Amino acid sequence: MNINFTARHTTITPEVEEYCKKRIETIEKLLGYPIEVNIVLSLEKYRNKVEVKIKIKGATINAEEETQDMLSSLSVVFDNLERRIKKGKEKLRKRKRRKDDGITGLSSTPESQELEKRVIRSGNFSLKPILVDEALMLFESSKEDAFVFRKFSSEKWAVLYRRKDGNIGLIEPE
Repeated sequence: MNINFTARHTTITPEVEEYCKKRIETIEKLLGYPIEVNIVLSLEKYRNKVEVKIKIKGATINAEEETQDMLSSLSVVFDNLERRIKKGKEKLRKRKRRKDDGITGLSSTPESQELEKRVIRSGNFSLKPILVDEALMLFESSKEDAFVFRKFSSEKWAVLYRRKDGNIGLIEPE
């Protein structure tokens, strides 16, 4: 832990220094590795301003606050920093969880996909009976995978469908 204090128009009391060290230790425990902290305390007329910069692996987190009391400014700044760090860690955890779920959680994925499936109306078909040859011509001109029609000879429903081998199949009721 490396802490740099800077005071502008004020002095750093041992109480303030001890409070900062204690709060930085909690932040360091949250992160799990050593950090570098720059704290700037300044007094402008009757306002106490606190600026804190925390340098962590490849990033910098800044926070500042201005109140009537130095300790209350420090308290607000460190609360904000802790909240932001916790939020960032939770985002990382969720991101890692999503990556892991895609690879190892294959059993849970189909269940969630089944819940999201909806019936989408694809098109209309005629209720009047037609010949199988007419139905075949209509089916070949469409881009659908299946075609439902009423047979002219028996007035029963039948289905034309595209097979995986490229041929066309016919399903008729008995």
